Amino acid sequence: MARLDEAAILERIRDVTDPDFDASLVALGLVDVEVSRRAARVIAHVVPGSSGVADAVRSSLRERLEPVGVETSVEFLDEEGLQRLAERLETPQQRAARERREPPFSRAEASTRILGVSSGKGGVGKSSISVNLALALAASGARTAIIDADVYGFSVPKMLGEERPPRVVGDLIVPPRVRGVRVMSLGFFVDDATPVIWRGPMLHATLQQFLVDVAWGEPDDLVVDMPPGTGDVALSLQEFLPRTEVYVVTTPQPAAQRVAQRSAIAARKLKLPVRGVIENMSEFVTDGGQRYAIFGRGGGDVLAAALGVPVLGRIPLTMALREGGDEGEPVVVAHPQDPAAVAIRELAARIVSLGHARRYRADLRIQSR
Repeated sequence: MARLDEAAILERIRDVTDPDFDASLVALGLVDVEVSRRAARVIAHVVPGSSGVADAVRSSLRERLEPVGVETSVEFLDEEGLQRLAERLETPQQRAARERREPPFSRAEASTRILGVSSGKGGVGKSSISVNLALALAASGARTAIIDADVYGFSVPKMLGEERPPRVVGDLIVPPRVRGVRVMSLGFFVDDATPVIWRGPMLHATLQQFLVDVAWGEPDDLVVDMPPGTGDVALSLQEFLPRTEVYVVTTPQPAAQRVAQRSAIAARKLKLPVRGVIENMSEFVTDGGQRYAIFGRGGGDVLAAALGVPVLGRIPLTMALREGGDEGEPVVVAHPQDPAAVAIRELAARIVSLGHARRYRADLRIQSR
């Protein structure tokens, strides 16, 4: 068998990727090829911090190259290599904005749609909706990311079944990509059992770092799991993400509806458009298909009427939805035919059909002649 030249070797591994990056290892310049008269060898370089990624890359290289007699190895990047990679991951404009501490999603020309999932209080399933909505959007072909901004009650990593922490490339944080969705959460840095006892400035700085210093790429949709209520974090998010569209989660209970209404009114006071209501736990559906309105009826409709927006989804409570959140197997992935999964995909489709929220500049006025 004729020995492969460098171009042929690179062609064989052109699709080998680090799952957290959009481009392949070859495109990122992370592959060295050594070809001599006696042997050929490929050395792939990966970002430290995840042995699982290194193992996956090693397996992919062996599968493609060992049958044709090419030796393979995987090495972690050193500091110099990490800095070179960081420079490739950002455009000069992006780096300049980061030096000014400006989130990329705050620019008027930014194409990313920001979907803020809000609630008036905890316990209504907001995070479950956020996670499954992000996965449903990704499954439809959208480049999707999610920020767990509920810094006191972070739960997104657990719901996604992801324990792999973000990796650091130079002065950039690379968020793990889980089932096609980029994820950032305080839960990657703080143990589940450790309470977050921070004042407002610390929370503000953390959210800013999540938005500014993370290599997000250019997602089509950014789902923000917002904290319940109207405290410091909500104010910081409005400052960092003024283009956020708000989707209010409530349950059918009148008490939950009244609290959710206060959250929506606060969003409007912050000039954030409220696009619709999501009624979660609309009814309990048994495995046999029986339906029970265990939390009553009508809360979503009352809230939507009060806000002048539509009810975009009614998500039933099912065993698969509840178990998936506890076990890190979201229902839209693990049980796509479950009634809750079907309802969440329909919700995602309705949100897509709404299109971007139209925004008006308050300083512009039509002058009459």
